Amino acid sequence: MKLLAVSDNHGDRQILQTIFEAYRDQVDAIFHCGDSEMTVDDPLFKDVYVVKGNNDYGTTFPDEIQPVIGDTKVLMTHGHLYDVSMSLTRLDLRAREIGAKVVLFGHTHQLAAEMSQGRLYVNPGSISLPRGQYAAIGGTFAIINVLPAQVTVDFYDRQLNQIDQLHQQFKR
Repeated sequence: MKLLAVSDNHGDRQILQTIFEAYRDQVDAIFHCGDSEMTVDDPLFKDVYVVKGNNDYGTTFPDEIQPVIGDTKVLMTHGHLYDVSMSLTRLDLRAREIGAKVVLFGHTHQLAAEMSQGRLYVNPGSISLPRGQYAAIGGTFAIINVLPAQVTVDFYDRQLNQIDQLHQQFKR
């Protein structure tokens, strides 16, 4: 099962259109982790899981979603309501509570992937306003491949190039 996660485009609709057109047929689900600054009824979000970020004023996107894709429960939220800028503790407690195995979030604008106690946590970074150690890449999104024995996370730049040095593989 392949999942695409993107976050924090902050009104840059064109980059989402580029990514979605390129990968829609190559992944099982697309997730937007918030701060799109776009409307709920935008046709670009057809068949895309989207949550509300702290800059999505006046929208009716949900604060979190919990879909099951294949046999894997996913928790997605923007992250600001769980204080992810401070730690992942509150988000981890929520993931445990609902039995999520993949947790997607944004908000910090910093890409990250980590496996903890059988749960994968991924922040795809900001596609438009990156921060932190990898900000020079100019924006990132992630593709997560969930297999029976392992999970891989690959990050891509705005030109849709895979960033090989950021490839991560985890045992399930």
